[in-house]
Amino acid sequence: MQEHLERGGLIVYPTSTLPGLGCIPTKEGLDNLFEAKKRPSTMPVSLGVASLEQVSELVEIPTFLTEMLDAFAKGGITTILPATKPLDVRLGGEQIAIRVFAHEGAIELAEEFGPITATSANESGIEPECDTEIAAKRLGIDYFVPGICPNGLGSTYIRLEKDASNIRGWRLKLMREGVVPRSDVMKWWTVPT
Repeated sequence: MQEHLERGGLIVYPTSTLPGLGCIPTKEGLDNLFEAKKRPSTMPVSLGVASLEQVSELVEIPTFLTEMLDAFAKGGITTILPATKPLDVRLGGEQIAIRVFAHEGAIELAEEFGPITATSANESGIEPECDTEIAAKRLGIDYFVPGICPNGLGSTYIRLEKDASNIRGWRLKLMREGVVPRSDVMKWWTVPT
């Protein structure tokens, strides 16, 4: 599998929400991923990691972020953070979405290969499948980590931007409600810790 991924190959893997479609975020990998999903390059994908340390050189990580993520179901929040230097626009360019995985299979992939793309394993606009093998077949992908995902909602997306006028030094904007309800995120954010 290592050679496959290093050549820009794709893999479908289980997560705590929907099956993920992964590649090492190289030009070749992203080209293949966006082609498989039939996704426009103007719709960036997130990076999945085993821990925030894996992206500490790619994005600015607020001091409170670990505490915040720990307050919710692991893997339930994807955080859009400022890049330390611009990356491929298909990863968000100057704003990179990061998801800390909860599922052991996804964690193992990220530990072995580093940050890996974390987008749902389906064509854009098509309902996702919960079985990773079926999702892989639908996309014409040979490599998959066996698993069944709960399906339903994806992760909740939040954007954090620096803002000196905020008590935390950051401003939060909820971009997409998912498995973590908007009200829970806003309650955590507005109640000082």
